[in-house]
Amino acid sequence: MHTFSNSWLIPSLCWLLYSIASCNGIAQEGTSTQTNMNTNDSISTSTLDTATFGAGCFWCVEAVFQQVKGVKKVVSGYTGGAIANPTYKEVCSGKTGHAEVVQIFYDSSLISFENLLEIFFQTHDPTTLNRQGADVGTQYRSVIYYHNEAQKNSAESIKEALQKSGAFSSAIVTEISPYSYKFYTAEDYHQNYYQLNSSQPYCSFVIKPKLDKFKKVFQERYGK
Repeated sequence: MHTFSNSWLIPSLCWLLYSIASCNGIAQEGTSTQTNMNTNDSISTSTLDTATFGAGCFWCVEAVFQQVKGVKKVVSGYTGGAIANPTYKEVCSGKTGHAEVVQIFYDSSLISFENLLEIFFQTHDPTTLNRQGADVGTQYRSVIYYHNEAQKNSAESIKEALQKSGAFSSAIVTEISPYSYKFYTAEDYHQNYYQLNSSQPYCSFVIKPKLDKFKKVFQERYGK
């Protein structure tokens, strides 16, 4: 009698779950160019302040901050490495030194940098080194690239206060570094990723729960 073996099923299911839960699992090739702040849409950033955060896959971070009152524009991209014009595939290799980040352009009369930091720390896990969920590698590191001394002081102060408060059961490993690298805008298909691909499995299983948490915790900050 023939005995059916399902030994093939376990690795297949594992790969399927990895692909759903990891943005690296559905990486695509593309090219990037050094950012031109006015190319993605018609919003001028000349009168806005800038924050640059990395908190895992930039699809997630972009989706959250696009919903924040006072945030006028969010651009996904790469920074922190020495390789010029990196592609998504190259960054996903973990060999470029770059992190997946978002640049957030905000009206400081409507929302402060400290408010953005509060959202940043509560919408990802700042205690996992070079990892967010199934996304693993230095490209997914938790990082704040400060643009001036005021941002540096705020980031260090809030990180220290959170650590002392015991808000997290493990040590916060978020990197706080000067914004001294070139920023490279990610490929077009990464921009507005959740808005354009909300039915995609990664969006449904990973990004939507983050958005739901944000809406619940930051009701006063949600909406345009």
